[in-house]
Amino acid sequence: MKNIFRHKSILSAVLAGTLAAGSCTGDFDKMNVSPNSPTSIGPQYLLPTGIETSIDRYWGHRERFERINIDAAELYVQHLTRNIYSNEGDDYTVSPALLSNNWRGFYNEGLLNFQRIIVQTREGSENPNANYEGIALVMRTWVFSLLTDMYGSIPYSDAIRGTADQPNYTPKYDSMEDIYAGMLADLKTANEKLTVGGPMVAGDILYSGDILKWKKFANSLRLRLANRQAAKKPAESKAIMTEILSDASKFPVFTSNADNASLKCTTVLPSNNEWNQILIQGGRTDWNISKTLADRMNELGDTRITVYANANKDGLYQGHPNGLPDAIATSYLATSSTIGDAFTKADAPEVIMTFADLNFILAEAALDGDITGDAKQYFEKGITASFGQYGLTVPAGYLAKVGAVTREKVLEQKWISLYGQGVEAWIEWRRTGLPVFPSHDPRAVLQNGGILPTRFNYPSSEYSLNKGSVDAGTSLNGGPDDMKTKLWWAEK
Repeated sequence: MKNIFRHKSILSAVLAGTLAAGSCTGDFDKMNVSPNSPTSIGPQYLLPTGIETSIDRYWGHRERFERINIDAAELYVQHLTRNIYSNEGDDYTVSPALLSNNWRGFYNEGLLNFQRIIVQTREGSENPNANYEGIALVMRTWVFSLLTDMYGSIPYSDAIRGTADQPNYTPKYDSMEDIYAGMLADLKTANEKLTVGGPMVAGDILYSGDILKWKKFANSLRLRLANRQAAKKPAESKAIMTEILSDASKFPVFTSNADNASLKCTTVLPSNNEWNQILIQGGRTDWNISKTLADRMNELGDTRITVYANANKDGLYQGHPNGLPDAIATSYLATSSTIGDAFTKADAPEVIMTFADLNFILAEAALDGDITGDAKQYFEKGITASFGQYGLTVPAGYLAKVGAVTREKVLEQKWISLYGQGVEAWIEWRRTGLPVFPSHDPRAVLQNGGILPTRFNYPSSEYSLNKGSVDAGTSLNGGPDDMKTKLWWAEK
């Protein structure tokens, strides 16, 4: 069923072509008022297009200068490293095209479609359907969370008025604090609208129309965002977490790996996992496992590395340091492990949130005093769930080797579990500074003053089309528009 709705279909190709060029501020509203735009296309087609284009982009877009995950975030958090083209992310260089393409793509391919679904199906519309509206609210929130957590202040309250009769080509930038308030409110609304046994939906390639799982995703995502802002808004975050965890019937959350939010890919073109498109079909061999990740997992005796990586010619799982110039990095081709087949096979899932992730969130919240649960229990459930995600069991003695639960241990295990989800791991590192990475290899040549990027620059198109607003957004971030300014939720 999923393959029918993949965005590479003829219908979706039309949508993608219609939503392509320009910045979000120029196109987001314009496309909604153009008489040639496909505004009459129903939610059963808009939904799979929005879901897949957004998750594909997050996971690892197949095109060069689009791969925000494996050409940036996965390198920053030292899950992966490069053996060639170190100036494409591994040395902290970021192509202006990568910034503009992903800004435009998340707005025009994802948010635009989710907003259209909301307009078409909300109460008072010609075809109201609370479940479509609720799903679109969840996905719209997830995409907005990616954008604000990567760039900082972004067009939010003005941008989501994309189908208004009066288009706005210069939307204002909202502060991250205000965006978080809006996203948390929208997720609560989504949970209320999503009704098990309610109106049917079609084109749901994430959960196949299982509304209970959408409710679980909405509330689990709300816990993620509440925890992320907890250091800045402790009372509000604590209240949100208490509300959700005190009523499992009203606010269900993930209870097993069966609830994980992941796009199920197939072995039939064009429905393959994006890493398969890049590494197998495209024949690219540019990435290896980072020495940082391999060394720590080997030290712990962590058998997940047998899934994350392929053994080298000596049967070992080894990586090489990040940021090495090409002439040095290529010397590791014979010894540095490649990305595991479980992540490069055609039908590997593209994951956006897991049961393991939720448990690490709750473990951190318990340690911080934001919830009353048992941090150790959540921590161990998170580890067990992460191993179970790959059909593995926790090795004997592993928990003892990891040691007593601390905030540092929780964030380290979350980092290990987020392999493949570099964007999410990068967000968590920038928020907490954990785990603490080893010193750079002395042979590494790094840009950005040797500072691991703390955000992305705004695309140049925003300066040409919406300069007043982007200047105001830069001011809201509290620092220059560079990759050293820390974002609102940064704890130190």
